[in-house]
Amino acid sequence: MRYRDQPTVEVSERIVAEPAAIWALLTDITFPVEISPELQRVEWLDDADRVAVGNRFQGTNRNEHLGEWTTTAEVVEVEPERRWVYQVRNGDDVMASWGFEIDPGRDAVTVRQWARLGPDPSGLSIAIGQMPEKEARILARRIEEWRAAMTANLAAIRAAVESD
Repeated sequence: MRYRDQPTVEVSERIVAEPAAIWALLTDITFPVEISPELQRVEWLDDADRVAVGNRFQGTNRNEHLGEWTTTAEVVEVEPERRWVYQVRNGDDVMASWGFEIDPGRDAVTVRQWARLGPDPSGLSIAIGQMPEKEARILARRIEEWRAAMTANLAAIRAAVESD
């Protein structure tokens, strides 16, 4: 696995609920703070208050391997009650992309959350630069951290909407 290949992880969960209820939680950028071991706080920027193309938000993260850092993300795609995507940026550089998708079915809704590293350098690139022989291991660990966090996030959404 190489950073330049933009490793991607995706998780999905089938949820018995109305798509609108799921969408409300998927677009609440503060919801993952209660679940995530890494995301400490998040807030809209520039007077934004909802998921809309061009709106930005800032997140503060903490990880035992990477320390604490703040990122700025920009919403780049929205299809109401179906899909939204944001990019974590450093100026014009895209360090990661994250997305949420809702696929209504007959008996349940399939909800997907995915994330892709890169294409531009990120904080993870520093660790890889210091230990290039461990690139695959560093990336595998990070992807597994993301997978665990996304799985917990979707399970929390399922618990919240199915209990209503």
